[in-house]
Amino acid sequence: MAVNFRPVQALRLWHEVMVDLVRDEEVDLSARQLAILLTIYLEVPPHTVRGLAKRLNVTKPVITRALDTMGSLDLVSRRRDDLDRRNVIVQRTVKGTLFLDRLSDRIMARIEMLKTA
Repeated sequence: MAVNFRPVQALRLWHEVMVDLVRDEEVDLSARQLAILLTIYLEVPPHTVRGLAKRLNVTKPVITRALDTMGSLDLVSRRRDDLDRRNVIVQRTVKGTLFLDRLSDRIMARIEMLKTA
């Protein structure tokens, strides 16, 4: 489905989705945390702290802090790589999958609203 947005419409869509997230009683992720979460769920695994830092052009401590928060919310999990104990593998969780399912539903609903406006 191709949707053609003018720049202001794209910003309005992003704004409305962000407002929905802020109003939601679930979790309130920062833009950085959301970018990391989407990378984990949308790009082909395996994901490591080192790989995520490189992909997003940030330091490993930035990734680690974000993963600490998202781990406490059960949106992702971490484990040591059995083949290379220096690596930490970042994995998806059911709760993280459900969170992103709801987010995509919100985005689609907002797109429908914009199309009819």
